[in-house]
Amino acid sequence: MYWYNPFKKYTIYASVLLLLGSSYACNKPEIKETGAELKYFDLKGYFEKEATRLTALNPQVDKSVAHNAETESKNVRIGSWKKELNLFTESDINKPAWKLSYDVQTNADSTVYAAKYPELKTRRIVIRKKAGQVSEIAIVNNTHNILYNTTEKLQYAPGNYYRIEKTQKVKVMGGNSYMIKGKF
Repeated sequence: MYWYNPFKKYTIYASVLLLLGSSYACNKPEIKETGAELKYFDLKGYFEKEATRLTALNPQVDKSVAHNAETESKNVRIGSWKKELNLFTESDINKPAWKLSYDVQTNADSTVYAAKYPELKTRRIVIRKKAGQVSEIAIVNNTHNILYNTTEKLQYAPGNYYRIEKTQKVKVMGGNSYMIKGKF
């Protein structure tokens, strides 16, 4: 025999509403969506534009990849510039919680952002300009804890090259170094 349970229907509705509400709460709005002014150079926006520009150009790249002492070089076309430049994009420091976390030093041809606190992953960003245009971006990232230490050195010169150097030291397993260099 079929038993009607009115609470079962309401439990399902409440569960769906709770799930939708919690997923909405987990989506933090980007700083651009809130209308807030960016405190620092818009690294994320810059590299998103560069990825779009390079995708449209589809340039031939002399790419070298090295792991420890082994190096391999090829002349390639990059399939996804967004993925290729992802480490640069992830180094963006325009998070609302970090708006007072970096010292800024501006000169005639460069701007340097230096982390005030050791727990910040992005330690330093140097943006060099010529004639008002970005000529080079250099970034140093560092992550460390009891088990490992990772350092990334990123360089990007539009129309010239990009370089990613990464060293990892894991307590029990030892160290590794990686290098990716692309020359346009």
